[in-house]
Amino acid sequence: MLELNKENFEREVLEAEGYVLVDFWSPTCEPCKALMPHVEEMEGQYGDRIKFTSLDITKARRLAIGQKVLGLPVIAIYKDGEKIDSLVGDEASKDAVEDMIKKYL
Repeated sequence: MLELNKENFEREVLEAEGYVLVDFWSPTCEPCKALMPHVEEMEGQYGDRIKFTSLDITKARRLAIGQKVLGLPVIAIYKDGEKIDSLVGDEASKDAVEDMIKKYL
């Protein structure tokens, strides 16, 4: 998964063509850390059709707030730079994330 930060978020997500999945997480978020291996596994299945990225919000708090990330975990899908879908908090289960990815493939 491509690690995002303040410097590359715009280029890798907002200026990207096609679909980009962003896993917004924090080192102190246990549900985020539990979900991450599943998301990485999905990258193996779907990574040829959707770009998988992650952003540690503790290193880019303003950016996360600007993307309306107010709770964690958040798995968001962007298409051509626009956020088109997201799962927040308890909604962000392994199955829900996979269903959301399949909806756009």
